[in-house]
Amino acid sequence: MSEIAHTTSGELAAPPQGWEGEGTSHLDPKKVGMACFLCSEAAFFMTLLVGYGLYLGRDLTGPTPAEVLSMPLVIVNTILLLSSSITIALAMKRYEKSEFGQFRLFLGLTIFLGAAFIVGTGIEWKGLIEDHGLTISRNLFGTTFYTLIGFHATHVTIGLIMMSTLLGIQAAGRLGTDSPAAELISWYWHFVDGVWIVVFCLVYVFGR
Repeated sequence: MSEIAHTTSGELAAPPQGWEGEGTSHLDPKKVGMACFLCSEAAFFMTLLVGYGLYLGRDLTGPTPAEVLSMPLVIVNTILLLSSSITIALAMKRYEKSEFGQFRLFLGLTIFLGAAFIVGTGIEWKGLIEDHGLTISRNLFGTTFYTLIGFHATHVTIGLIMMSTLLGIQAAGRLGTDSPAAELISWYWHFVDGVWIVVFCLVYVFGR
């Protein structure tokens, strides 16, 4: 007859050695924190996007989006930024394999593409201000446009600073594959790129 384990009232039998329970998960607080942060940022950008959409077309004076927004320039900018999503994904694959030389190469390329996007945004703004007189106080379009694009550009700049810092730390040999920093920064960068797709569609495609 098989031996049966008994427990006293209110006592639980100890699980077999090595058994950790089904369905259990260990959430990384840093990843949870970043996920919550990105959700709050998504809500913030949603507010800006809704505000832009609500005021679109309500100006009594120009210039209007159709008159001043340059599609060729913004398309180049969009290609640059979306390409950076590919390069940072490639960087992360190399990072996971401890191929740190390739990781630095692709991360550096991501930084270059992001910086080129910022330069392109600066060129766009320079043309809007000097050639068309569109300032942030000119009309509702100017106010909402510069606010939305400006906050996105700020987030891109923050991402560039984080990636540059990460690149320097890794080059100094102070970053191992056990650190979640690279993955969390890649999440942030993909988020920034995703926001730009929505901004591009609203401002430059449907908003014209």
